[in-house]
Amino acid sequence: MSFQESVRALVVDSPAAIGFAVAAVIVVALTPLVGRIAPFVGGLDDRADRPRVHKRPVPRIGGVAIVTAVAICAFIWVDMTGPWRGIMAGFLLAAAIGFVDDVHGIRPSVKMGAIVAVACIPVIGYDVTFNHVTLPLIGDHDLGWVAYPITILFIAAVSNLVNLIDGMDGHAAGIVGIAACSYAILGASFGRENAAVLSAIVCGATLAFLVFNYHPARIFMGDTGALALGFLLAAIAVQGVMKTAATVALVGPLLVLAVPIFDTSFVVLKRLKYHRPPWSADQNHFYHRFMRIGLSQRRTAAYLHLWAALLSAYAILLRFAPPRPHGAWDLRNTILALGGGLVVVATSIWMVYTLEILKQRHLEALRLKRPVPEEDREEAVERALTAGRR
Repeated sequence: MSFQESVRALVVDSPAAIGFAVAAVIVVALTPLVGRIAPFVGGLDDRADRPRVHKRPVPRIGGVAIVTAVAICAFIWVDMTGPWRGIMAGFLLAAAIGFVDDVHGIRPSVKMGAIVAVACIPVIGYDVTFNHVTLPLIGDHDLGWVAYPITILFIAAVSNLVNLIDGMDGHAAGIVGIAACSYAILGASFGRENAAVLSAIVCGATLAFLVFNYHPARIFMGDTGALALGFLLAAIAVQGVMKTAATVALVGPLLVLAVPIFDTSFVVLKRLKYHRPPWSADQNHFYHRFMRIGLSQRRTAAYLHLWAALLSAYAILLRFAPPRPHGAWDLRNTILALGGGLVVVATSIWMVYTLEILKQRHLEALRLKRPVPEEDREEAVERALTAGRR
């Protein structure tokens, strides 16, 4: 199916467009109400449990509005039989876990264990797994029973990826919206209507939430929204994209989620380097680093969203212009893939280079003006950031 045919199937031949619009309207209507309720149920982000970029208490159960909108629209326009029933059950349970954490607080290890348990519902109960992997020049390989633990870990990991990047106004909602839009197009191209429609619904809900969540944010989605949306994105990727023989079935979802994957991987490796638990809080996320070099929250979000959109666009390019359609090399498509890949790599290198500048000017910004040996500078910055100094 061509790109034009996929868009037509998405917009004209399925309820994706109306699902997108209705989800957006529900979020716009419900979010202010959720914000008013938040102080009465303990849903304000006013604790000292992690570094924050905002200065005042903000409602953090906005995910309730998103989850409600997605659930209502999904039960109307998505065929809730077979695996999609298990996916939606897991989605709602992930939201419940997040809500408890937003209101009462849950230890990270307990929360991760709960998400792993919930991921077993669609994976084991409804066979939502990617059974084989297709790699360029290597071919298609059946994963067998290993597919079950890998898929469970994938869903749990993506759930936590979205949760971990939800620390700055508009960041997580924008990333999820971009990813959902990409999955809607990819799902439509593979003839997976349920995946395409559900992705469009998620896209509409998250983009509408940006009305309230863009800087200066009036409400956050919190773990209620982040865990549930991460869970749903991962499940859609598995059921709607990865269960195909196309090479992009593996590469596409990873490219779409590359920014949160890079961000979380970098942060976890930094924590392990300095002998801290991987789930401990600090100020090493990409958005923290952009803000430390002087970018505003809006500009930081714009850079990260554009980076995510570029990676998603490349995934879509590989879907509709594969270098080896039907197993034979195509010169035009290969040139397009290489050219697009060079742009993606160059942009990513620039981003990483910019984010990795932690030299003398950052020490001065952190008021560490005493002479520090070159080899000790990064560790000095790390100690300051872990302590929450700005």
